[in-house]
Amino acid sequence: MRILQLTSAHPRSDARIFYKECCSLVKAGHEVHLLVADGLGDSEARGVHIHDVGRPARNRASRMLGATWRIWRRAAKLHPDLVHIHDPELLPVLLAMRFQGARTVYDAHEDLPRQILSKPWIPAWLRPWVSRSVECFENSISMRLDAVVVPTACIRQRFEAQGIRVAEVRNYPIPERFHEPGPWDARKDEICYVGALSRARGLVPLVTAMEGIGVPLNLAGFWNEPGLRELLQSSPGWTAVREWGVLGWSEAAGLMDRCKIGMVTLLPVANYIEALPVKLFEYMAAGMPVIASNFPLWREIVESAGCGLLVDPADPMDLQKAIRYLLSHQDEAKAMGARGRSAVLAKYQWTSQSKSLIDLVNSFGI
Repeated sequence: MRILQLTSAHPRSDARIFYKECCSLVKAGHEVHLLVADGLGDSEARGVHIHDVGRPARNRASRMLGATWRIWRRAAKLHPDLVHIHDPELLPVLLAMRFQGARTVYDAHEDLPRQILSKPWIPAWLRPWVSRSVECFENSISMRLDAVVVPTACIRQRFEAQGIRVAEVRNYPIPERFHEPGPWDARKDEICYVGALSRARGLVPLVTAMEGIGVPLNLAGFWNEPGLRELLQSSPGWTAVREWGVLGWSEAAGLMDRCKIGMVTLLPVANYIEALPVKLFEYMAAGMPVIASNFPLWREIVESAGCGLLVDPADPMDLQKAIRYLLSHQDEAKAMGARGRSAVLAKYQWTSQSKSLIDLVNSFGI
Protein backbone atom coordinates (compact mmCIF):
# COMPACT_ATOMS: atom_id res chain seq x y z
CA MET A 1 0.00 0.00 0.00
CA ARG A 2 1.26 3.51 -0.76
CA ILE A 3 0.90 5.43 2.50
CA LEU A 4 1.36 9.19 2.76
CA GLN A 5 1.98 10.75 6.18
CA LEU A 6 1.47 14.54 6.37
CA THR A 7 2.67 17.13 8.88
CA SER A 8 2.92 20.90 8.68
CA ALA A 9 4.15 21.46 12.25
CA HIS A 10 6.43 18.58 13.21
CA PRO A 11 10.05 17.98 12.14
CA ARG A 12 10.82 15.14 9.77
CA SER A 13 12.66 13.37 12.60
CA ASP A 14 9.67 13.47 14.97
CA ALA A 15 9.84 10.38 17.17
CA ARG A 16 6.17 9.36 16.89
CA ILE A 17 5.71 10.20 13.21
CA PHE A 18 8.99 9.07 11.69
CA TYR A 19 10.77 6.60 13.97
CA LYS A 20 7.65 4.90 15.30
CA GLU A 21 4.87 5.06 12.73
CA CYS A 22 6.65 5.51 9.39
CA CYS A 23 9.45 3.06 10.13
CA SER A 24 7.04 0.46 11.52
CA LEU A 25 4.92 0.67 8.35
CA VAL A 26 8.01 0.28 6.17
CA LYS A 27 8.99 -2.84 8.12
CA ALA A 28 5.44 -4.14 7.55
CA GLY A 29 6.04 -3.96 3.81
CA HIS A 30 4.29 -0.73 2.83
CA GLU A 31 5.57 2.07 0.61
CA VAL A 32 5.74 5.04 2.95
CA HIS A 33 6.01 8.72 2.05
CA LEU A 34 6.34 11.57 4.57
CA LEU A 35 5.39 15.09 3.49
CA VAL A 36 6.82 17.87 5.70
CA ALA A 37 7.26 21.65 5.71
CA ASP A 38 10.73 22.24 7.13
CA GLY A 39 12.79 23.64 4.24
CA LEU A 40 15.39 20.85 4.38
CA GLY A 41 14.59 19.43 0.95
CA ASP A 42 13.53 16.02 -0.31
CA SER A 43 15.38 12.96 0.92
CA GLU A 44 15.06 9.31 1.86
CA ALA A 45 15.78 7.76 5.26
CA ARG A 46 15.20 4.24 6.58
CA GLY A 47 13.12 3.43 3.53
CA VAL A 48 10.82 6.44 4.01
CA HIS A 49 10.50 8.84 1.06
CA ILE A 50 10.52 12.39 2.48
CA HIS A 51 8.99 15.28 0.50
CA ASP A 52 9.47 18.89 1.60
CA VAL A 53 7.17 21.77 0.60
CA GLY A 54 9.43 24.42 2.14
CA ARG A 55 9.54 26.09 5.50
CA PRO A 56 6.59 28.39 6.27
CA ALA A 57 6.95 31.74 7.99
CA ARG A 58 7.17 31.56 11.78
CA ASN A 59 3.69 32.88 12.51
CA ARG A 60 0.83 30.42 13.04
CA ALA A 61 -1.39 31.90 10.35
CA SER A 62 1.23 31.31 7.67
CA ARG A 63 1.76 27.71 8.77
CA MET A 64 -1.94 26.95 8.91
CA LEU A 65 -2.72 28.56 5.56
CA GLY A 66 0.35 28.74 3.34
CA ALA A 67 1.94 25.42 4.30
CA THR A 68 -1.41 23.64 4.29
CA TRP A 69 -2.11 24.77 0.72
CA ARG A 70 1.33 23.61 -0.48
CA ILE A 71 0.95 20.29 1.29
CA TRP A 72 -2.41 19.63 -0.36
CA ARG A 73 -1.06 20.36 -3.84
CA ARG A 74 1.98 18.09 -3.32
CA ALA A 75 -0.07 15.33 -1.68
CA ALA A 76 -2.53 15.17 -4.58
CA LYS A 77 0.35 14.51 -7.01
CA LEU A 78 1.56 11.47 -5.06
CA HIS A 79 -1.71 9.53 -5.55
CA PRO A 80 -1.56 7.66 -2.21
CA ASP A 81 -3.80 4.75 -1.23
CA LEU A 82 -3.94 6.01 2.34
CA VAL A 83 -3.33 9.49 3.82
CA HIS A 84 -2.47 9.86 7.51
CA ILE A 85 -2.22 13.39 8.97
CA HIS A 86 -0.67 14.60 12.24
CA ASP A 87 -1.90 18.19 12.58
CA PRO A 88 -5.50 19.39 12.98
CA GLU A 89 -5.07 22.21 10.47
CA LEU A 90 -4.62 19.49 7.82
CA LEU A 91 -8.10 18.04 8.37
CA PRO A 92 -9.52 19.88 5.33
CA VAL A 93 -6.66 18.42 3.25
CA LEU A 94 -7.55 14.96 4.53
CA LEU A 95 -11.19 15.45 3.57
CA ALA A 96 -10.16 16.60 0.09
CA MET A 97 -7.95 13.52 -0.32
CA ARG A 98 -10.89 11.33 0.67
CA PHE A 99 -12.92 12.81 -2.17
CA GLN A 100 -10.07 11.76 -4.47
CA GLY A 101 -10.46 8.14 -3.36
CA ALA A 102 -7.77 7.76 -0.69
CA ARG A 103 -8.35 6.12 2.67
CA THR A 104 -8.00 8.68 5.45
CA VAL A 105 -6.63 8.60 9.02
CA TYR A 106 -6.29 11.45 11.50
CA ASP A 107 -3.66 11.07 14.24
CA ALA A 108 -4.96 13.14 17.18
CA HIS A 109 -1.75 13.53 19.19
CA GLU A 110 -3.48 15.58 21.89
CA ASP A 111 -6.94 16.23 23.26
CA LEU A 112 -7.03 19.43 21.25
CA PRO A 113 -10.17 21.04 22.73
CA ARG A 114 -8.81 20.56 26.26
CA GLN A 115 -5.34 21.67 25.18
CA ILE A 116 -6.75 24.98 23.95
CA LEU A 117 -8.03 25.76 27.46
CA SER A 118 -4.41 26.26 28.58
CA LYS A 119 -2.99 28.01 25.48
CA PRO A 120 -1.33 31.26 26.71
CA TRP A 121 -1.58 32.97 23.30
CA ILE A 122 -5.40 32.77 23.35
CA PRO A 123 -7.09 35.28 25.71
CA ALA A 124 -8.50 33.44 28.74
CA TRP A 125 -12.05 34.70 28.16
CA LEU A 126 -11.98 33.38 24.58
CA ARG A 127 -10.59 29.89 25.27
CA PRO A 128 -13.90 28.11 26.19
CA TRP A 129 -15.54 29.35 22.98
CA VAL A 130 -12.53 28.39 20.85
CA SER A 131 -12.37 25.00 22.56
CA ARG A 132 -16.01 24.20 21.81
CA SER A 133 -15.70 25.41 18.22
CA VAL A 134 -12.58 23.33 17.61
CA GLU A 135 -14.22 20.22 19.08
CA CYS A 136 -17.19 20.60 16.75
CA PHE A 137 -14.87 21.12 13.78
CA GLU A 138 -12.66 18.15 14.69
CA ASN A 139 -15.63 15.83 15.29
CA SER A 140 -17.53 16.84 12.17
CA ILE A 141 -14.62 16.05 9.85
CA SER A 142 -13.49 12.96 11.77
CA MET A 143 -16.94 11.42 11.27
CA ARG A 144 -16.26 11.44 7.53
CA LEU A 145 -12.86 9.75 7.78
CA ASP A 146 -11.94 6.07 7.85
CA ALA A 147 -10.36 6.18 11.31
CA VAL A 148 -8.78 8.30 14.02
CA VAL A 149 -5.58 7.23 15.80
CA VAL A 150 -5.22 8.38 19.42
CA PRO A 151 -2.53 7.99 22.13
CA THR A 152 -4.78 7.59 25.22
CA ALA A 153 -7.97 5.90 26.36
CA CYS A 154 -9.51 9.25 27.30
CA ILE A 155 -9.24 10.62 23.76
CA ARG A 156 -10.40 7.29 22.34
CA GLN A 157 -13.58 7.44 24.41
CA ARG A 158 -14.29 10.98 23.25
CA PHE A 159 -14.19 10.03 19.55
CA GLU A 160 -15.95 6.69 20.05
CA ALA A 161 -18.85 8.56 21.65
CA GLN A 162 -19.35 10.20 18.24
CA GLY A 163 -19.48 6.83 16.47
CA ILE A 164 -15.99 7.29 14.98
CA ARG A 165 -13.70 4.31 14.37
CA VAL A 166 -10.67 4.68 16.65
CA ALA A 167 -7.33 2.88 17.03
CA GLU A 168 -5.49 3.53 20.30
CA VAL A 169 -1.75 3.68 19.63
CA ARG A 170 0.05 4.79 22.76
CA ASN A 171 3.20 6.85 22.48
CA TYR A 172 5.50 4.43 24.28
CA PRO A 173 9.27 4.65 23.65
CA ILE A 174 11.33 2.48 21.33
CA PRO A 175 13.48 0.61 23.87
CA GLU A 176 16.36 -0.10 21.50
CA ARG A 177 16.93 3.65 21.18
CA PHE A 178 17.98 3.67 24.82
CA HIS A 179 21.19 1.74 25.35
CA GLU A 180 21.72 -0.20 28.55
CA PRO A 181 22.24 2.46 31.26
CA GLY A 182 25.75 2.80 32.59
CA PRO A 183 26.70 2.26 36.25
CA TRP A 184 24.67 4.35 38.68
CA ASP A 185 27.84 5.70 40.29
CA ALA A 186 28.91 7.09 36.91
CA ARG A 187 25.84 9.34 36.85
CA LYS A 188 26.07 12.85 38.23
CA ASP A 189 23.95 14.30 41.03
CA GLU A 190 21.92 16.21 38.47
CA ILE A 191 18.26 16.61 37.52
CA CYS A 192 16.80 16.82 34.04
CA TYR A 193 13.66 17.95 32.32
CA VAL A 194 13.33 17.26 28.58
CA GLY A 195 10.43 18.77 26.63
CA ALA A 196 8.59 21.99 25.83
CA LEU A 197 9.20 24.74 28.40
CA SER A 198 6.01 26.44 29.59
CA ARG A 199 4.06 27.38 32.70
CA ALA A 200 1.55 24.57 32.17
CA ARG A 201 4.41 22.07 32.18
CA GLY A 202 5.37 23.14 35.69
CA LEU A 203 8.48 25.19 34.99
CA VAL A 204 7.75 27.94 37.55
CA PRO A 205 7.44 25.68 40.63
CA LEU A 206 10.27 23.47 39.35
CA VAL A 207 12.77 26.32 39.06
CA THR A 208 11.55 27.77 42.37
CA ALA A 209 12.17 24.40 44.04
CA MET A 210 15.83 24.42 42.96
CA GLU A 211 16.79 27.17 45.42
CA GLY A 212 19.29 25.75 47.90
CA ILE A 213 19.29 22.21 46.46
CA GLY A 214 22.91 22.49 45.38
CA VAL A 215 22.71 20.41 42.19
CA PRO A 216 22.11 21.42 38.57
CA LEU A 217 18.74 21.34 36.79
CA ASN A 218 19.25 20.55 33.10
CA LEU A 219 16.53 21.99 30.85
CA ALA A 220 16.41 20.65 27.29
CA GLY A 221 13.68 21.97 25.04
CA PHE A 222 12.22 25.07 23.47
CA TRP A 223 10.60 28.02 25.25
CA ASN A 224 7.11 28.20 23.80
CA GLU A 225 5.71 30.92 26.06
CA PRO A 226 6.86 34.55 25.62
CA GLY A 227 8.36 36.14 28.72
CA LEU A 228 8.59 32.93 30.77
CA ARG A 229 12.36 32.60 30.56
CA GLU A 230 12.82 36.22 31.61
CA LEU A 231 10.45 35.68 34.55
CA LEU A 232 12.32 32.60 35.74
CA GLN A 233 15.69 34.34 35.50
CA SER A 234 14.64 36.51 38.43
CA SER A 235 14.05 33.42 40.60
CA PRO A 236 16.82 32.41 43.04
CA GLY A 237 16.49 28.85 41.72
CA TRP A 238 17.62 29.96 38.27
CA THR A 239 21.29 29.78 39.36
CA ALA A 240 20.93 25.98 39.28
CA VAL A 241 19.63 25.92 35.68
CA ARG A 242 21.68 24.71 32.74
CA GLU A 243 20.06 25.29 29.36
CA TRP A 244 20.69 22.84 26.53
CA GLY A 245 18.23 24.10 23.95
CA VAL A 246 16.54 21.63 21.61
CA LEU A 247 18.52 18.39 21.52
CA GLY A 248 18.54 15.63 18.96
CA TRP A 249 17.46 12.17 20.03
CA SER A 250 20.95 10.83 20.82
CA GLU A 251 21.92 14.01 22.69
CA ALA A 252 18.73 13.89 24.77
CA ALA A 253 19.33 10.22 25.57
CA GLY A 254 22.88 11.10 26.60
CA LEU A 255 21.62 13.82 28.93
CA MET A 256 19.19 11.41 30.58
CA ASP A 257 21.98 8.86 30.96
CA ARG A 258 24.13 11.28 32.99
CA CYS A 259 21.39 12.45 35.41
CA LYS A 260 19.92 10.82 38.52
CA ILE A 261 16.40 12.28 38.50
CA GLY A 262 13.89 12.89 35.71
CA MET A 263 11.19 15.51 36.28
CA VAL A 264 7.70 15.24 34.77
CA THR A 265 5.69 17.60 36.98
CA LEU A 266 3.11 18.99 34.59
CA LEU A 267 0.38 21.10 36.17
CA PRO A 268 -3.19 19.71 36.48
CA VAL A 269 -4.64 21.30 33.36
CA ALA A 270 -7.36 19.41 31.50
CA ASN A 271 -5.12 18.20 28.67
CA TYR A 272 -2.48 16.67 30.97
CA ILE A 273 -4.39 14.85 33.70
CA GLU A 274 -5.33 11.93 31.40
CA ALA A 275 -2.27 12.18 29.16
CA LEU A 276 0.56 9.65 28.88
CA PRO A 277 3.65 11.86 28.56
CA VAL A 278 6.33 10.12 26.55
CA LYS A 279 9.03 11.75 28.69
CA LEU A 280 7.83 9.71 31.70
CA PHE A 281 8.52 6.47 29.84
CA GLU A 282 11.75 7.79 28.34
CA TYR A 283 13.08 8.60 31.80
CA MET A 284 12.11 5.11 32.90
CA ALA A 285 13.78 3.56 29.85
CA ALA A 286 16.94 5.52 30.68
CA GLY A 287 17.05 3.96 34.16
CA MET A 288 16.26 7.18 36.04
CA PRO A 289 13.88 7.44 38.99
CA VAL A 290 11.11 9.90 38.20
CA ILE A 291 9.38 12.66 40.13
CA ALA A 292 5.92 12.93 38.63
CA SER A 293 2.64 14.79 39.13
CA ASN A 294 0.23 12.95 41.41
CA PHE A 295 -2.48 12.48 38.78
CA PRO A 296 -4.47 9.23 39.21
CA LEU A 297 -3.34 7.74 35.88
CA TRP A 298 0.31 8.59 36.52
CA ARG A 299 0.05 7.29 40.08
CA GLU A 300 -1.06 3.92 38.72
CA ILE A 301 2.00 3.73 36.45
CA VAL A 302 4.63 5.02 38.91
CA GLU A 303 3.40 3.10 41.94
CA SER A 304 2.85 -0.17 40.07
CA ALA A 305 6.40 0.01 38.68
CA GLY A 306 7.91 1.37 41.90
CA CYS A 307 9.95 3.76 39.78
CA GLY A 308 9.70 7.13 41.52
CA LEU A 309 7.89 9.62 43.70
CA LEU A 310 4.62 11.51 43.20
CA VAL A 311 4.19 15.16 44.14
CA ASP A 312 1.85 18.12 43.99
CA PRO A 313 3.32 19.72 40.85
CA ALA A 314 2.26 23.23 41.89
CA ASP A 315 4.02 23.08 45.28
CA PRO A 316 7.75 23.93 45.08
CA MET A 317 8.32 22.65 48.63
CA ASP A 318 6.83 19.26 47.73
CA LEU A 319 9.10 19.07 44.68
CA GLN A 320 12.11 20.07 46.75
CA LYS A 321 11.33 17.44 49.40
CA ALA A 322 11.15 14.70 46.73
CA ILE A 323 14.40 15.83 45.10
CA ARG A 324 16.23 15.89 48.42
CA TYR A 325 14.88 12.44 49.32
CA LEU A 326 16.16 10.79 46.14
CA LEU A 327 19.55 12.50 46.36
CA SER A 328 19.98 11.37 49.97
CA HIS A 329 18.72 7.80 49.39
CA GLN A 330 20.90 6.79 46.46
CA ASP A 331 20.44 3.02 46.81
CA GLU A 332 16.68 3.43 46.72
CA ALA A 333 16.88 5.84 43.79
CA LYS A 334 19.07 3.38 41.89
CA ALA A 335 16.56 0.58 42.51
CA MET A 336 13.68 2.81 41.33
CA GLY A 337 15.54 3.53 38.10
CA ALA A 338 16.18 -0.17 37.47
CA ARG A 339 12.54 -1.06 38.13
CA GLY A 340 11.37 1.69 35.77
CA ARG A 341 13.51 0.37 32.94
CA SER A 342 12.29 -3.17 33.55
CA ALA A 343 8.68 -1.94 33.39
CA VAL A 344 9.29 -0.23 30.03
CA LEU A 345 10.90 -3.31 28.54
CA ALA A 346 8.10 -5.53 29.80
CA LYS A 347 5.05 -3.33 29.29
CA TYR A 348 5.50 0.26 28.11
CA GLN A 349 7.33 -0.04 24.80
CA TRP A 350 6.51 0.69 21.18
CA THR A 351 6.44 -2.87 19.85
CA SER A 352 3.16 -3.48 21.65
CA GLN A 353 1.64 -0.43 19.96
CA SER A 354 2.95 -0.75 16.41
CA LYS A 355 0.80 -3.84 15.94
CA SER A 356 -2.35 -1.75 16.53
CA LEU A 357 -1.29 0.70 13.83
CA ILE A 358 -0.34 -2.00 11.33
CA ASP A 359 -3.56 -3.91 11.98
CA LEU A 360 -5.57 -0.74 11.29
CA VAL A 361 -3.76 -0.09 8.00
CA ASN A 362 -4.03 -3.70 6.87
CA SER A 363 -7.76 -3.74 7.65
CA PHE A 364 -8.38 -1.38 4.74
CA GLY A 365 -7.36 -4.19 2.38
CA ILE A 366 -6.29 -1.94 -0.48
